[in-house]
Amino acid sequence: MDDAREFPRQYARTRRFALGAPSRFTVSADGERVLFLRTGGGGADPVSALWLYEDGAERVLVDVSRTARAGDVPAAERVRRERARESAVGLVSYSADAECRTVVYALSGALWAVRVADGVPFPVSAAGPVVDPRLSPDGRSVAYVTGGALYVVTLDGEDRLLAAPEGPDITYGLTDHASSESMGRARGHWWAPDGGALLAARVDTSRVQRWYLSDPADPSAPPRAVRYPAAGTANADVSLHLLRLDGSRAEVDWDRGAFEYVPVAGWDAHGPFAAVQSRDQRTLRTLAVDPSTGATRVLDEQRDAAWVELVPGAPCRTASGALVTTRDEQDTRRLVVAGKPVTPVGLQVRQVLGVQGESVLFEGGDEPTETHVWTWAPDAGCVRLTDTPGVHTAVSVGGTTVLVSRREDRTTVEVTRKGEPVGEIASLAERPVVPTRPVHLRLGERELRSQLFLPSWHTPGSGTLPVLVNPYGGQHLLVATRGLGWPAHLSQWFAEQGFAVLVTDGRGSPGRGPAWEKEIRGDILTHALDDQVAAVQAAGAEFPDLDLTRVAIRGWSFGGFLAAGAVLRRPDVFHAAVAGAPPTDQRLYDTHWKERYLGHPDEEPENYERCSLIADAPLLRRPLLLVHGLADDNVAVAHTLRLSAALLAAGRSHQVLPLPGATHMVTQVDVAENLLLFQLDFLKKSLGL
Repeated sequence: MDDAREFPRQYARTRRFALGAPSRFTVSADGERVLFLRTGGGGADPVSALWLYEDGAERVLVDVSRTARAGDVPAAERVRRERARESAVGLVSYSADAECRTVVYALSGALWAVRVADGVPFPVSAAGPVVDPRLSPDGRSVAYVTGGALYVVTLDGEDRLLAAPEGPDITYGLTDHASSESMGRARGHWWAPDGGALLAARVDTSRVQRWYLSDPADPSAPPRAVRYPAAGTANADVSLHLLRLDGSRAEVDWDRGAFEYVPVAGWDAHGPFAAVQSRDQRTLRTLAVDPSTGATRVLDEQRDAAWVELVPGAPCRTASGALVTTRDEQDTRRLVVAGKPVTPVGLQVRQVLGVQGESVLFEGGDEPTETHVWTWAPDAGCVRLTDTPGVHTAVSVGGTTVLVSRREDRTTVEVTRKGEPVGEIASLAERPVVPTRPVHLRLGERELRSQLFLPSWHTPGSGTLPVLVNPYGGQHLLVATRGLGWPAHLSQWFAEQGFAVLVTDGRGSPGRGPAWEKEIRGDILTHALDDQVAAVQAAGAEFPDLDLTRVAIRGWSFGGFLAAGAVLRRPDVFHAAVAGAPPTDQRLYDTHWKERYLGHPDEEPENYERCSLIADAPLLRRPLLLVHGLADDNVAVAHTLRLSAALLAAGRSHQVLPLPGATHMVTQVDVAENLLLFQLDFLKKSLGL
């Protein structure tokens, strides 16, 4: 039990055990060098450094000063980091040439470069505070954004302006909110392979409504104005432009009225390309772009009655130019090469990791609790590269593969060369002081993938345990997997405090096929809540020690929404709830994410009414704790405030815990530590423990 009391501090200071773990791997074209980021020793150092793995050994390339903090960087870069949910500070992103011999990065707004051969960083002059520097494949020039303008500078300081914003609401070379938050496109400019031109996004946010985010704990600080495209409102106007270093340019031509989203763009050996999507997300087109004129032709079109899923890494092209995409058919998300499905029915493709020659590296599996790395090649078909139960991913270039495997006992990063192990990249992340002991289950008629965490000191039959349901329960994220991460460690800690903790992935979660994912179209709450109820009842029937008269639920983000919905709509099952950063009013979340599942609010308003919690406030009969960061720019604190106001108007007692200065991810060590203890105290008191 002493270790159990130490866990909240460890959990907080290690940023949920992320610090010390290697990440952001880049492999050189010849496979000889691997670049990666990692924070310092002990697992609690938040300052990230750039490392090189070569000839079986690691060495640090760039170790920045500990004075580098998030507040020292330009506003645009701070926003990018917040959206990326960065756990570390210091050097948190970088760009390398194809051979990984030169690396560039931004630090506190300044542009820096380092050559791998000597490992001596040197400054590169820039026109202003630098955001998202990208090194050309030949290593000669750096593209970067400052003040919304896109520049290119050579490493010896010859700077040139490629595109200047035509107004205060226009940027070149950056992404937009919907693309970054909901589509996974964090970039806004891409080099041509020969380094002679760039494909760049132009983003005009003038028609996007303005929100003002402030922290009431600091009334002297002015509010921060952001352009936020809430459901049903105008999106940013995103266009693509071909910008050549000789100063000429051309706009990429497609029907932007019908296809306003740009989830993917890039430039490979076959030319520029992009994927564009309709506002209703039911049509996705892949376009080839003429590098001279900007004219486009359709390479592929997908349609779906619910929505076309955006699969990370797709589309892309093989060395011969064969288009790699995915397609949903026979309740399977299949890999498609040159228009033909190449993976078998039942193998759910989760991500395309890259191509080498004509072979494709991808993530997938037939069991949602595991994700494996596969290759497909014309001569060999599909070959699975990983065998151990867990969650695996990889980066592979030039015959070298960096394989990241998250298993129940540990996480490893193995380096292989032509299929043979050649070494490992060390993780300095701390191991949790509380060993994790999940029981993996399939519960109920739907065989809901679940995990049950029991106290290490509990003997079956010795007494009953109150139940804590601890899900995410929403889209695009699995928590009941064989690759145990911080959610499992947190669940075990709650178990050590005297709970039986149940974690369940229900309908809408990935890995069980398109029908399972898309059954929630039009109602993101009812199915999710029904599955949690079914899991509780099935677990109680299988494990008599679970006391179903004392059931609490806690969650964050969608999990917080689910927790609040649980005590409002199913008080017969759930007797207390902690709801962190819950999106309670569905109209207050962004267009692409929310309209994917609920449609346009002007066309399907009943879906938003069905899934919003404000009108349910009079139903509250159970203890409810609402927690929200006052600086949250993902789920605005307005969600919690509106629900609290409705609860107060209905005369329903509840608690609200505001977190000054906290965004969607709470990183302040003392706050994160004591937030766990506060929740534990609330849950115990609410269940009469």
